[in-house]
Amino acid sequence: MRNITVAAIQMQCSTVVEENLKKAEEMVRKAAGKGAQVILLPELFEREYFCQQKRYDFYEYALPVDENPAVQMGKRLARELDVVLPISFYERDGNVLYNSLAWIDADGELLGVYRKTHIPDDHFYQEKFYFTPGNTGFMVFDTKYGRLGAGICWDQWFPETARALALKGAEVIFYPTAIGSEPILDTDSMPHWRRCMQGHAGANLVPVVAANRIGREDVEPCEANAGQKSALVFYGSSFIADETGELVQSASRDKEEILVQTFDLDQVRENRLSWGIFRDRRPEMYEDIVF
Repeated sequence: MRNITVAAIQMQCSTVVEENLKKAEEMVRKAAGKGAQVILLPELFEREYFCQQKRYDFYEYALPVDENPAVQMGKRLARELDVVLPISFYERDGNVLYNSLAWIDADGELLGVYRKTHIPDDHFYQEKFYFTPGNTGFMVFDTKYGRLGAGICWDQWFPETARALALKGAEVIFYPTAIGSEPILDTDSMPHWRRCMQGHAGANLVPVVAANRIGREDVEPCEANAGQKSALVFYGSSFIADETGELVQSASRDKEEILVQTFDLDQVRENRLSWGIFRDRRPEMYEDIVF
């Protein structure tokens, strides 16, 4: 028996970085107090979802991994609490900006940085203005508690993300996210969002952890963003699914919560092998899906 206890943190983010970091630290400590060994925070939790608007001055938010306050906080907490922390942050690498995830092991050491592969561009989710598509490929890390991998938000809609991570040996897949209302489409995407990731879990026989933010975030008109006025309501609904896609932990749409779940990785591995999905794959027949 090789157990791993994972946690998803659902939180509301303000425009004040210090407030968000303080809240994140408090919630990480609570999750660790509940026995969590790998703790996932939402996407870009340091501040409001700034991609709702286009402002050149927001490029200044991007920092190298070794200068980012959230990453530094993650290193300190990981070392103190003996936990693994995948930390979402806005990364600057020379003249290129990425939406990135720093993987910090339980000794506080940085294992590596994954850069978001799929970058959306939609009404009020205007990420192509801020982020270059990632150049790392999908990454899996050997941590103190297991072999783990992640996608970031829009990555979670692509079955290729989860399959690539599973093929690289990910024992649990994590998705930090920032998703909510679709004001132009006038639709509730939450059930669809969950079903996609539950499908990834079931199709790959790998547990999935998703952490989202909550709350309404408003943009008021100003010259820097050409007078845009808009609002997004982030719908929470963070969850943990087991290797069959079953929801084993589920959060509300509008409350800050910490979800915790333990998996026996040896039992999950046995289930994955028993189903024969990876035995029976025919990669030579899948050429059409990569063009």
